[in-house]
Amino acid sequence: MGRNIKIIAATALSATVAFAVWVGAGTETATAAPVVEVYKSPTCGCCKDWISHMRENGFEVNVHNTNDINPIKREAGVPQRLSSCHTAMVDGYVVEGHVPADDVKRMLTERPAIRGISAPGMPIGSPGMEMGDRKDPYSVVTFDDNGNVTLFSNH
Repeated sequence: MGRNIKIIAATALSATVAFAVWVGAGTETATAAPVVEVYKSPTCGCCKDWISHMRENGFEVNVHNTNDINPIKREAGVPQRLSSCHTAMVDGYVVEGHVPADDVKRMLTERPAIRGISAPGMPIGSPGMEMGDRKDPYSVVTFDDNGNVTLFSNH
């Protein structure tokens, strides 16, 4: 029994070190990145651009096209006021909308006790919503199962 515990502990330590190396290394070790499951409309171009942003930042992304994303948002616990055009799941967290990859990496590193993070609406200048030189200020917020919403970052 002691041998099994040592094997499990060594495996957990290896996974933790591999994740820490991935977070610090950026795209060089993209294969170690957690998989992002994205649910979006099949015709949404800005969602495709956000997916490209995530892939360029080392994430593996699986895309699930759906004509009705609202049931997915409800099941994921996304408050309606924080909603955007796509919903993603990564390593037990929800990522709603055009959240920058660096914020997703920070969340995965810090592991806060939240349901997820959101860039509510579709802020111009956020990843996937680039429109020339225009960049509107926007915030990324956290949300939990109790309805609490807190600031995570400003852009």
